[in-house]
This record gives sequence, C-alpha cells and structure tokens, in this order.
Amino acid sequence: MNDYFKFLGFIKPHLGIFILAVICMIFCALFGASPVGMIIPLVDIIISGKQITLPADVDAPEFLVNTVDRINAMPPLELLYALTMAVVAVFLLKGIFMFMQTYLMSAVSQRVIRDIKNKIYDKLLAQSMDFYSHHPTGLLMSRITHDAAVIRDAISSGVADTFYQPIELVVYLATLVGVKVYFGIPWNIILVGVVIFPLIMIPVKVMGKKLREISRRSQEKIADINNMLLETISGIKLVKSFNMQSYESKRFKAHNQMFYKLDMKAVKRMKIVSPLTESMGIACVAVIMWVAGKSIIDGDLSAGAFAAFLAAILSMMKPVKRLSTVYGINQQALAASERIFQILEAPVTIQEKAIPVELRSFERAVIFENIHFRYDREKDYVLKNINLTIKKGEIVALVGPSGGGKTTLVNLIPRFYDPDSGNVHIDSIDVRDLSLESLREKIGMVTQETLLFNDTIAANLSYGHLDADEEKLIRAARAANAHCFIKDFPFGYETIIGERGVRISGGQRQRLALARAVYKNPPILILDEATSQLDSESEKLVQEAINNLMKGRTVIAIAHRLSTITNADKIVVMDKGEIVDSGTHAELLSRSPLYKRLYEIQFQDKKA
Repeated sequence: MNDYFKFLGFIKPHLGIFILAVICMIFCALFGASPVGMIIPLVDIIISGKQITLPADVDAPEFLVNTVDRINAMPPLELLYALTMAVVAVFLLKGIFMFMQTYLMSAVSQRVIRDIKNKIYDKLLAQSMDFYSHHPTGLLMSRITHDAAVIRDAISSGVADTFYQPIELVVYLATLVGVKVYFGIPWNIILVGVVIFPLIMIPVKVMGKKLREISRRSQEKIADINNMLLETISGIKLVKSFNMQSYESKRFKAHNQMFYKLDMKAVKRMKIVSPLTESMGIACVAVIMWVAGKSIIDGDLSAGAFAAFLAAILSMMKPVKRLSTVYGINQQALAASERIFQILEAPVTIQEKAIPVELRSFERAVIFENIHFRYDREKDYVLKNINLTIKKGEIVALVGPSGGGKTTLVNLIPRFYDPDSGNVHIDSIDVRDLSLESLREKIGMVTQETLLFNDTIAANLSYGHLDADEEKLIRAARAANAHCFIKDFPFGYETIIGERGVRISGGQRQRLALARAVYKNPPILILDEATSQLDSESEKLVQEAINNLMKGRTVIAIAHRLSTITNADKIVVMDKGEIVDSGTHAELLSRSPLYKRLYEIQFQDKKA
C-alpha cells in the first residue's frame, strides 16, 4: 500500500484537476444509478398495471411517500412519457460528466508523464559519471519512454477507475439498501450478495501479485531491447563490415521472443481475471434470482422492487469486473514506478558544497596530491599515489601504455569523478570546494571521440553559449583550420552535420571540436589523444589547429603519438596507474626505458 501511495505522489502537483475529476465521477455515478429507481414504476404500474406499495412496517421519509403517491396518481401513458424523458435527461447528464471526468483524468495523466520525463531527464543531467558506467543507455531510455508511458496509462485508466468504480459501487450499493429498506427486499437475498461478492476479489489478489513480478521482468527486457537497438544502430557500420547482420538479427529476435513470452504471461493473467470474476458474479446473481423468485411467487415481494434490486446487482458487476482489471494495471504501474524511483532517488556522488567557492580565474597551478582512485570498490585502484604539479602556462603531456590511468587522471580536474583519497587543487583551492559551473567554465576538453550534435555547425561551435557571435565563430574556426571547409558547404555555418557529425569526415569533426574549444576560450585545456584516429593529412591540419589552440593556455595533453608532444614543457610517463617518470623529451629518452621503448616502437612504425 505504501508503494501505491508513493506512486500517487506523482498526482500531487495536479491535485486540483484530480479533485474536480473525482467530483465529476460522483455525479456520473449518481446519474448512472438513477435509472435503476425508474424500473419500479415501469414494472409495477406500466407493465403489471399495479400501484407501488411501501411496506406498512417501514417508516419511509415524507418525500418518498409523496413521490410514490404522485407516481401512483399519474395515468400510465403520462408516466411512460415522463420516465422516457427522465431516462434521456439522466443519460445525457451522465454522458457530460463522463466526458468531463475522462478528459480531466487524461489531462492529469499527460501532465504527470510530462513531469516524470522532465524529472528523469534533469536527474540524468545532474548525475555523476560513475552512474553512467553502471547504467546502460538503453536502460535509461526505457525509463523515460516505456516506464513513463506505463504510468501515464495507469493514471488515465487505472487510477481513474480506482476512484470511479468504488464510487459507482457505493452508489449501487446504496440503491440496493434503499430498495431493501423501503420496498421490502428479504434479508436472505441481501445476505447472499454480501457473502458471495467479496469472494470475487480472491483471484484478483492472487493474480495481481504474480502480474507485478512479470511486469517488472518485462520492463527490464524492454530496456535490454532498447540498449541493443541503440548499440546496433549506432554501430551499424561495424555490423555490416563484419557481416554480422544475421547474428545481430538472431540476438534481437531472442530478446524479442523473451519479451513476447513475458508479455503473454501478463496478458494471460490479466485476461483470466475478468471471466473468473464474471462467472462468480453470475453465480451470485443466479442464487439471488432463485431466492427472490420464490419470494415473488409467494407474494412477499413486488416484481418492480425485485427488478430494481436485480438491476442494481447486475450493475454492480461492471465496477467489480473493472476493478479486477484495474488491479492488474496498477500492479504494472507499480513495477514501472519502482524502476523510475530507482533513477529519481539514485544518489548524485558529485555534489557541490552548500556555499561553494567561485573560481574567478586561474592564476598559478593545478596540483594532484597523493591521489588514489578506483571505479569500483571491489576492484583494484586505477590511480595510485599520484603527485603532480602543472603550472599555469605549461604544456604537460601524459604518455604511457593503454590502461595506464591517463584519461582517468584528467577526468578528476573537472570533477567528473572524485578521488577515493588525496586532493586536486586549482590555485590552492580543493576542486571539491568550488562550484561546478565556475570550475568547468575554466576547462576545455577535446577528446579522441568527437562529440557533436545533430545541429548546425554554428550551434555546435558555440555550444554552451546561448548568444553565438558570428565574428567569434569565424575566428575560432580559422584558428582550428575549419573555416576553409565550412565556407564550402552550401549553407556554411548553418549546415546540419547529422548525428555525431556523420555527414562530415573524421578530420573535419576533430577540427570542429577544436574550434568549439577555441570559442569557449578556457585557460585550462585538456587534449585526450585528439589526433589518434586521423590520417596523415588530417593529422597535420589538426596538429596545426592544436598548436594555435595551445598558445597562452595551460595544456594537459594525453599523447598517443609521441611525435606530437616532443616540445612539451614536461612529459609525464604513466604505467599501471602510477607516475613512473617525468621530464623533457630528451631527458626521458636518456633515462626512461618505458618512454624510450614507446618512442622507438612508433618511430619504427613510422619508418615502415
């Protein structure tokens, strides 16, 4: 029950609309039950030709006695006309309130799904990088698409019926009580309904528990399918180049088949509840008909009162059946809600202090002190005992074998991660004391995996600046050797470059990334193997752009090709998460076996 109230918390911001919808539900139920009372004069007076009689031992209220007297005094044809008009008016009013409550609940559900998507997206933007290493992209996409849609449907139908059907049930139950009290329905008929009707909810409860677990597994499988789609579509070139279409097709079909089986299990349990409840309800009605029929034959009960009672009983079947279906819908929604709350309540590991320090400028140095770091508590340290000082204006290169911790080290500067122990200082201020916005404003990053958006060149270059300056754009592009190819496009800087920049070459993408860094104009620049995936001609153009970008900045460059960093002020050699040596190119060649070996391997490869 606590889970359900937590789920209903999504509705709280829209409580006013929801309350209005519930009021409309009440009127809809009242007008829906009104025709039941009209059955008594229709059967007793118009069809049977008798008058309505109230039991002598019943102390009926004056308005009911007067109403019965007026109905008895009306000619049958006039009564038939009045009943016909009343039925039309009642169902017209019911239709109006039904539309209003349905529309209002749909409005609530659409607002809720809008809010949920906004909250999830904001939470994803706020999350730390370690969160993404444990949550595949497809899984996160599934939360904001499939799971949110399940909750929307549950609110528009499940929550609406959770409130509407009990209201309708209470109204029909009140009608039953009224007919029993004022028209002499025997207690044995009432007791049959009271005993049998609650039994209908037993299969509903049993199936609901199983359905929630199946729904949870089904939603997890949807996340797997989304993740596979994302990987396959983004890596379609790789799939085709290795002729793996058949393999990927079989893999997708296996996931899809598993989802199909889970979905059919859920369908079976949801669909079997309705006929079960209906069968039990009909059994209840059959018993009531038998007991009440004997009372009519014996003259203890009027046909009109029995017909009204039976209509109310049959009318109660609809909300009971609907509630059995709604229970299943709500169980699916609770499973989706749990998964969404897993995202919304996940802790953000990189947090600002309550009153952070603003980094106004970078004046002296970036300092790493006794840094130890690991991505997983169960695994070994990726960085061990790192001590390094990078002075303002220095060009420092990080080199070493793959997996040595170079990228991890530079990711500590903008606080993508925090070290397990030790400190990172900028101008003697611990980066954990700085506001994230002011810290990251001072840092520019260019990585070997060029991240560009499906937008215009201008929008990509000025990313992070809402008011792009055209002259500044062109200067940045020229500095990155990018203006020469941008001006040749039909739409120039307004050219759409496609998802991840697929419509332009690798060298052009890299130069745009450099131009974006130039446009930002940061005092600290991080280059993570920015030329590692380029051909010789593109590398030359990109290297020229990098040289332009380095002027007047503090640069930390992760070098894949050592020939590009021979002029660095300091070269830091890393291996297995530790700094094993540092110095100039000439110094390291003379004393560092690892650096010399790496350099000779690349030099020989270049000669070959």
